Amino acid sequence: MFNRSRFVLWVEAYLFYPTSIFQRLLSYCLLPLSAIYCTIVLWKRFQGKRKKLFFTIPIVSIGNLTVGGNGKTPFCIALAKEYTDVAIVLRGYGRKSHGLILVSDNGQIMCDAMASGDEAMLYAKSLPESTVIVSEDRVEAIRFAKRKGAKIIFLDDGFSKSFIQKVDILVKPNPEPKNSFCLPSGPYREPRFLYQNADLVISEENNFRRHVEVINPSEKMLLVTAISKPSRLDAYLPENVIAKINFEDHYMYNEKELEALLHEHQATSILTTQKDAVKMATFDLPLSILKLEVEIFPETLTKINTLLAPKR
Repeated sequence: MFNRSRFVLWVEAYLFYPTSIFQRLLSYCLLPLSAIYCTIVLWKRFQGKRKKLFFTIPIVSIGNLTVGGNGKTPFCIALAKEYTDVAIVLRGYGRKSHGLILVSDNGQIMCDAMASGDEAMLYAKSLPESTVIVSEDRVEAIRFAKRKGAKIIFLDDGFSKSFIQKVDILVKPNPEPKNSFCLPSGPYREPRFLYQNADLVISEENNFRRHVEVINPSEKMLLVTAISKPSRLDAYLPENVIAKINFEDHYMYNEKELEALLHEHQATSILTTQKDAVKMATFDLPLSILKLEVEIFPETLTKINTLLAPKR
């Protein structure tokens, strides 16, 4: 029988921390595909720089070179709280919609998580005075945000959009992966040397710190997540977590499968992340939430404000 949780963790180990001979051999065997992938990525970046678009308001991209799980989203939320007239623009991975969707309009939520995707809905609920927009076309979304009155725009995962003039902040994993190859041989979506193209490279404990608390805890909690690198939660889990179920990143849950998992493990509640909880908001199930907040160090905020200051 297929074990989804075990497979998710195996893929995580293969990409970031390969230990078995099979994982290492597979990584090396896939290197020709990684070379093709990197060539395409670098060509797109080169082409983008030749047709760079400039906008009249600050645009800040919060991204990473690896596949998820570095604290990018909570860092972006914490940073956006430092400014006014903010718009968040992102693609909306995992959403069941297409085109440009206005997720929240100055705090008023305009759609559900199925239409927005989990990360966009988390932004909308975490930033009640901001505008959140999802679109495959970031330029269209930026122009729309300007028309809505945004004075600063944060691009979630916008580093690869080299055709947009912006401040690029990259979140580096801490610790870094032992595997430095690009997909599919390793965890990097773009070659590692591109860290040098960022305006600022940050990492947890060096530039920010996360604080986690459990909201609405119960006696026997079943951890259910659909995030990249789910093992990073282990350090924050209470002792009364009786089992862990890991779905693939951005997975859209249905109520019946979660209810079945609760009964199967005889748990008193589902423990999940804020990102996952937005997809369970309409379910009639007992939920406990791992609430994550990021504290940005003052010197890092100073560096970012310096990067955003008008050039003379």
